[in-house]
Amino acid sequence: MASVRDLKKDINYVLGDIIEAVYVWEYANPKTDKKKAEAIIDEAIETFDELIAKVNDRSVENKKAHLKSVSKELEDRGRSLIEKINKLS
Repeated sequence: MASVRDLKKDINYVLGDIIEAVYVWEYANPKTDKKKAEAIIDEAIETFDELIAKVNDRSVENKKAHLKSVSKELEDRGRSLIEKINKLS
């Protein structure tokens, strides 16, 4: 299992890249409605806050399993956000 620091970096990088992808899409499509794109950014920020809070939770009993589940959740939610970016039109 990766360290807590590495997991936090992964969360930051993955969600930061997703937000950056939305900004690139907005720049490439200046005449489209930006509300859906802004909603994806808001969801990415919310996801970041939730995952960091879960990583920092010290009350869990099995820390290794907990961090593994947070990593899996990052992967699932990241894929979901990427799919939403791909559906923007």
